[in-house]
Amino acid sequence: MPRRSVLFSPGDQPALMRKAPTTGADVVVFDLEDAVAPDQRPAAREHVREALADIEADPEVYVRVSPPGRGAATDLDAVLDGVAPDALVCPKVADADDVTHLAAMARERDADLPVLALVETAAGVLHAEAIAAADPTDALVFGAEDLAADLGAARTPGGAEVSHARQRVVLAATAAGVDAVDTVFTDFEDEDGLRQATREAFELGYDGKLAIHPAQVDPINETFTPDPERVAWARRVLSARDAAEAAGKAVFAVDGEMIDAPLVAQAERVRERARAADRSFEGPD
Repeated sequence: MPRRSVLFSPGDQPALMRKAPTTGADVVVFDLEDAVAPDQRPAAREHVREALADIEADPEVYVRVSPPGRGAATDLDAVLDGVAPDALVCPKVADADDVTHLAAMARERDADLPVLALVETAAGVLHAEAIAAADPTDALVFGAEDLAADLGAARTPGGAEVSHARQRVVLAATAAGVDAVDTVFTDFEDEDGLRQATREAFELGYDGKLAIHPAQVDPINETFTPDPERVAWARRVLSARDAAEAAGKAVFAVDGEMIDAPLVAQAERVRERARAADRSFEGPD
């Protein structure tokens, strides 16, 4: 399933949680961590449990719980006492043990759930490869805002202060064969800035991006969905690849361009993205 857009919805706002699945987001995350004030979390847990039971959602629905050892057990007691989410989001993951610990806690409550690991601390970035390779990990999620706070770094429009970490996260996810989801773009009124940041994430190899407002969903989805011209190019490449393989050739030409293994891999990725987004990969060029 695609994870182009991953929309967070505060657990203490039931109306927003019920609206979130109608926004077109591929994934909705009910948030019990940073989006909820500590004194509101008991009520938020009940709201999330009720929302999970009530919503017949097209997108997958996840829950971001508190970190293990800092409230995760209480969150899971409430959330898993009813309809379970499709996955858990683990914040502030420092190492692979955090992911395996949370998954084990869920299994103790009769829920075998994948985990999306939020890499948003210096320790998490340094251990990104092991976190991605942990059995319960289904995706790495990059959190630039918390990382900057952990580093004591000033956030800048260009993002140089988190650039190395952003690239390391996508490298670790790709090496482990799991999804990589990029950080939030905090100014939800700046659509041009969002599109630029999303395009950068796409070009780095990310599979999707976090959203904090419904208005961000469509621009994110559009950027991570291959356009018809790119889909047509990929079809031609893969068709020519099949013919070349039958003829015993490893290199061939498409549209005057020499195609070898790396470009074939790009075409296969376009095909996967198109199919994941329900955009037909078959048909005339």
